[in-house]
Amino acid sequence: MSVFEHGFPFDPAYGRTLDQLLTLPAPAAPPDFDAFWQERYEAARRVATAPAVGPQEEERDGFRIFGVSFTSVGGLRLGGWLVLPGDGPAEHGFVIGHGYGGRQDTGDAVPLPLPRSAAILPCVRGLGARSRRPGIPGEADLHVLHGIGSRDTYVIGDCVADLWCAASALLELVPELARDPEPGEGGEAGTPGGRLGYVGGSLGGGLGALALPWDRRFACGQLTVPTFGDHPLRLALPGVGSGEAVRKYYRDHPEVLDVLPYFDAATAASRIRVPVLVAPALFDPAVPPPGQFAVYNALTGPRELHVLRAGHFEHAGGEQETKELAAERRSFFAERLSA
Repeated sequence: MSVFEHGFPFDPAYGRTLDQLLTLPAPAAPPDFDAFWQERYEAARRVATAPAVGPQEEERDGFRIFGVSFTSVGGLRLGGWLVLPGDGPAEHGFVIGHGYGGRQDTGDAVPLPLPRSAAILPCVRGLGARSRRPGIPGEADLHVLHGIGSRDTYVIGDCVADLWCAASALLELVPELARDPEPGEGGEAGTPGGRLGYVGGSLGGGLGALALPWDRRFACGQLTVPTFGDHPLRLALPGVGSGEAVRKYYRDHPEVLDVLPYFDAATAASRIRVPVLVAPALFDPAVPPPGQFAVYNALTGPRELHVLRAGHFEHAGGEQETKELAAERRSFFAERLSA
């Protein structure tokens, strides 16, 4: 029985206990999974992002906030926000992803997880106030299906590249953070080499899991209620989020099973070697908890778990949970991002 009263025609806990959720494995990777993503990453790194900063829009919590734009793969110009310390140089940097509701402003991303930090808050293509683009749906249930007929055209792959390009733009704008490891330094791909952290929830959590394995500029990451974990299981679980749109699409287009394995956040998580703090939920009508926990379970590098009672669902104690996660996030990054 659910621990929350709700009106959904399904159980957003999906009948699983925490012990059961912690046993769920990641799906096997396609044989060319690593090569596919490495090629996409290298293409994103070749992009001249040409970041442009607008006038200061706000100052609060010890940070100055500016509009920013940059170029991503395909020559698409995207927008977002640049956050800089109120005074003095930046000692840490963050790329902060957003959920499928898009990003309309900096919201609760400011204050940043650490003081004396800089961050870029990109709106990935098609979503948010500053990256709506003709031809890319802005509604979650349509956006998640855009280009899904092929692994080479699926919008999720380009959204991951948007995060890599956002990191490139941040490092160009805040050069004191730009320490790119030399070949062979720090071991295999995915080992820490700089002072960048990644933060993302829901869509941003899933995109982060897909992005982190290949980009050695990131020293660590924090993923909250990450989506896109364990697609085969997700296709069997009803929901109310973008995953439900994919599930319905699958019923009429079973061949999508040839595409989705390349965009499985749990499969990608098995390739991450940097420390990651994951905050999955036990109850979530939009992103099924089994998929969220599959992302955490797949991690083979240093990992930390912060279990939430619920995600994408207002509930008593939710504000306190948010505060507790924010405190753990601060501690996590303070330990792992060097000045």
